[in-house]
Amino acid sequence: MGDFLILKLHGPMQAWGEHTFEGLRPSANFPTRSGVLGLLGACLGIARNEHERLQALADSVAMAVRLDKRSVTRKDGTARLLRMVKMTDYHTVKDAREGYVGLKSHETIQTWREYLYDAEYTVVLWNRPNAVLNLDELEAAVKRPIFTPYLGRRSCPLSRPLFEKRLETANALEALRWIAPQGGTIYSEEKADVRMKRVRDVPLIQQPRQFAGRNLYVHGGEHVPE
Repeated sequence: MGDFLILKLHGPMQAWGEHTFEGLRPSANFPTRSGVLGLLGACLGIARNEHERLQALADSVAMAVRLDKRSVTRKDGTARLLRMVKMTDYHTVKDAREGYVGLKSHETIQTWREYLYDAEYTVVLWNRPNAVLNLDELEAAVKRPIFTPYLGRRSCPLSRPLFEKRLETANALEALRWIAPQGGTIYSEEKADVRMKRVRDVPLIQQPRQFAGRNLYVHGGEHVPE
């Protein structure tokens, strides 16, 4: 049996950054490893320059993410499925890097930032072998965060507490079967005989804004935004 910590990521907007430049800031369709680690780091009170603590957190945690299905009830009593919507916000930024590289800066540039609406996720966390931080510490942190957690960007507040449940089950998939709503695509770091997806969202702690790849094992159908 394994020990699993279950979190819910709910909010009016979310943004889980992919590879980016200053002008275009896209969002992945589900929480990235770097994004979830950043969320946990905020709860633990880890500053961005505390590289040893950040590395200890990254080395301690494995995860799976489920894209939860949402529905609303119509006046006639029938249910309508809400699909995730991806929208782009346009604004301008002063003192951005010229050509998006180096130290020389523009006076003002245009930028486009993607956000997710009507998206809700269930995240399962478990300890890796030889973990420095255990799930008891993580549970305490998400229940009483030191820094304010947010869903990818500071403009994306939570609409409910992060903590959902603590479970002992055979694996992460089994843990998710105990958590409503059922269904939805699952992206897990647990190896399985299912479709594999390669993503590049593992933060290289000593190299800011640089990322390594990881394998995700995909259970269920695709979750496609409108």
